[in-house]
Amino acid sequence: MDTIASFFSFITTPVSWVIVQFHTVYGAIFGPDTGWAWGLSIVSLVVLIRICLIPLFVKQIKSTRNMQVLQPKMKAIQERYKNDKQRQSEEMMKLYKETGTNPLSSCLPILAQSPFFFALYHVLSSIASGKTIGVINQSLLDSARQAHIFGAPLAAKFTDSADKVASLDATQISVRVVTAIMIVLMSASQFYTQRQLMTKNVDLTVKTPYMQQQKMLMYIFPVIFMVMGINFPVGVLVYWLTTNVWTMGQQMYVINQNPTPGSKAQDQYLQRLLKGITTHNEVRSKRRRNIVSAIVAKGPDRNDNERKFINSLSKSGLVAQADGTVIKGEALPEGESHATKRQQPKRQPKSKRHTGGGQQPASKTSETKPSTDAADAADAAPKTSLQKNDEPKDSQPKQPPRKNGSGGARAKAGARKGQQRPKHPTKK
Repeated sequence: MDTIASFFSFITTPVSWVIVQFHTVYGAIFGPDTGWAWGLSIVSLVVLIRICLIPLFVKQIKSTRNMQVLQPKMKAIQERYKNDKQRQSEEMMKLYKETGTNPLSSCLPILAQSPFFFALYHVLSSIASGKTIGVINQSLLDSARQAHIFGAPLAAKFTDSADKVASLDATQISVRVVTAIMIVLMSASQFYTQRQLMTKNVDLTVKTPYMQQQKMLMYIFPVIFMVMGINFPVGVLVYWLTTNVWTMGQQMYVINQNPTPGSKAQDQYLQRLLKGITTHNEVRSKRRRNIVSAIVAKGPDRNDNERKFINSLSKSGLVAQADGTVIKGEALPEGESHATKRQQPKRQPKSKRHTGGGQQPASKTSETKPSTDAADAADAAPKTSLQKNDEPKDSQPKQPPRKNGSGGARAKAGARKGQQRPKHPTKK
């Protein structure tokens, strides 16, 4: 570990300078030789670094989501060119270029803060060895060696011998108890952050190898931190525990305010958004209007959560607009949505199909009011037509007699009342 830290010795001077500046502020409050002054200086260093890494964190989120979306296409490329590794790599790079995705973007925050981590380790190792480093002179070195966090020296490790711990004015038991608790907290925070990401902020409708990989890392990372943590000084454990807590809080904010589409977190967010819209009958903030506008613009490509949100708005009598606002509309009953249903054409009576030749009337007036010529033709037609006559009902037969013969004796098609018998296929 010391060999790796020596490669980042060029950044130890800026890191030690930042720690000393924070120590000057906290030393005036808690005392220059206290563990609170030095411990809070390390915590402030973490906060400063993580604030500077926020743009990289945003880029990491976008890259991670793009990788989740691309997993089915990547798997298809691997299956298609499984015997040609070169062509497979070319197609993968082409896919990354077309979608603007960088697979290494998800690792940028960790890679960016690694130099600061090793530089801090190098500074604390020098303090434990009694050597000045960077801007830490002899007086600051003596002050840091006297600083204890819950009875454990700032530069002590879990694996240090009793003699070395005694030289730092502490006991081996107190050092091991404090470091063990911090290692457990560090691993637990790492596990909770990864588990929160997997259970709430992942689209569960898409099963990809990426999800299996993240699930494995959820259990591997805490074990790695637990094994490596016994070799970290107390000050480095403070640094890493603080950065894990920061990551956990940052992840919770992203899950609650900008969840992954199709995830459980998105469903919970849209339910909160729906409650606010139905309460005030409007979308109040600009950010929320942008979210509603994006959902409306997707159209048929919406996921289940987004369709549920749009249908719930419709049932409440509200309609989402393209600009993200909502207007009042007709409330839909339970079980119905705004999805357009296919309209079946109205079936015409059989008499109209035979007489009209399948042509639609020109207007509603032509259906109800026939022309004069048509009326004259109707008067000249036999009594078996559809038009009523003035004869009393008793004089009319209840059922016209059937005529089995063919030819002119049969009434015209559509003239006989009641349902007609289907023709036999052999008859023409």
